Amino acid sequence: MKQDIKANPHLWNEDLAPTSAAQRTWLWYHFAALWVGMVMCIPAYTLSASLVEGGMSAWQAVWTVFLANAIVLVPMLAIGHAGTKYGIPYAVLARASFGTDGAKLPALLRAIVACGWYGIQTWFGGSMIYTLLGVLMGAPIGGEKIGWLGINGAQLLCFLAFWAIQMYYIVHGMDSIRKLETYTAPLKILICFVLLWWVYDKAGGFGPLLDKPSQFAPGQPKEGQFWSAFWPSLTAMVGFWATLALNIPDFTRFAKSQKDQIVGQSIGLPVPMGLLAALAVIVTSATVVLYGKALWDPVDLAARMTGVAVLVALIVLLVDTVSVNLAANLVGPAYDFSALAPKRISYRTGGYITAGIALAMMPWKLLETTQGYIFTWLIGYSALLGPIAGVLIVDYYLVRRTELNVAELYRADGIYSYGTGWNMAAVIAFILGVLPNIPGFLNAAFPAAFPDVGDTFKTIYTYAWFVGIAIAAVAYAVMMQLAAFRPPTPILNGDTK
Repeated sequence: MKQDIKANPHLWNEDLAPTSAAQRTWLWYHFAALWVGMVMCIPAYTLSASLVEGGMSAWQAVWTVFLANAIVLVPMLAIGHAGTKYGIPYAVLARASFGTDGAKLPALLRAIVACGWYGIQTWFGGSMIYTLLGVLMGAPIGGEKIGWLGINGAQLLCFLAFWAIQMYYIVHGMDSIRKLETYTAPLKILICFVLLWWVYDKAGGFGPLLDKPSQFAPGQPKEGQFWSAFWPSLTAMVGFWATLALNIPDFTRFAKSQKDQIVGQSIGLPVPMGLLAALAVIVTSATVVLYGKALWDPVDLAARMTGVAVLVALIVLLVDTVSVNLAANLVGPAYDFSALAPKRISYRTGGYITAGIALAMMPWKLLETTQGYIFTWLIGYSALLGPIAGVLIVDYYLVRRTELNVAELYRADGIYSYGTGWNMAAVIAFILGVLPNIPGFLNAAFPAAFPDVGDTFKTIYTYAWFVGIAIAAVAYAVMMQLAAFRPPTPILNGDTK
């Protein structure tokens, strides 16, 4: 089969080819470690902050984070099944539904979002170096901001330094990332317990935030407004891992068995994410006692430590951010860019492209306000990725009944080319899933330019991921039943196992 695939270099290269039995070495604990490694990151730690600042009690925030991750686990496992069964990455799986050329659309959309995340995480890493270097030197470093950049020279250099550190793993490939995740996951769990002990010992308890009532409770300033805040918050929390819900086949293609990917992901995602949110709330609660105000930023907290603790904090935070950024935000777009032009772009070259775009996006500007982070970035891209997930799931389970012909996925004139290379049913379903969310997005992103968006569209936007995945799934299912869109009958037994 591999010789047939190689006949079309515009759809095939070594990195996109189905994984062999020898490459399928990931066991359940590798997936659990992968998720622990990705969950234990600064953006995930600070998610609770946005919810508490919005009026939720500490425990309402924790349960919202946990529920969102339990929800996103469902498409994660559903789409991940194809990666394990056939050994193919997300960008190749998308060809079954969008067409051999059409698959470049969802691949590109997912890649651009990941580039944004890669930049955000790199900015967090650079910020750690910047802050903690200032602590070690005994005075803030830096100076005046550089014009349109909006940051000073020292911040820029720290950002570039952290960006350069990650290049080692781009050069050394997927296995170096797996080893990093596996070896650092236990360290991260240990550090969490050490941090809990430290704040408890220093503060003599866990502080006042844990007992602070919800602002939505009777008699509080936002009484009766809980659900209007809960749904957009839940959508944003789902959106946090919406990218991984799509490209999870990039990892599950290396799984030893379906059981390994299912058990590993089920253990590794919802519970650690909920526990991290609880840790963030408890530690932040103690900082009110220690410092007189809530410190949600772990970098800010680390900067207030003294002596050896500062160096330990710097190393742990740097390892943490490198591991999550590579796994969550590099692997996917590297494969996606490779799929755009397999003959010219390898996985490694795709990684270089990802890192380059992350620089150009100036991620610090995405993080200037909580409003921009939650409603513009997280919900905005979930509105794009939800419809893609809906199409992929319906195609794989309802249209294909989990049966794919792998060789045909790499042929320009095969059954998944739909004659023109595009399956218009998938494209139309995607557009229908995105359209209802556009007015709400424009109002959230550019309120001055689009002030008159109706309440109905604003409400729809608060459910962006759910609306998108539902509309696209139904639309795709209906259209694929029509003769005009019905795919050719696949030749089965394309399973590579």
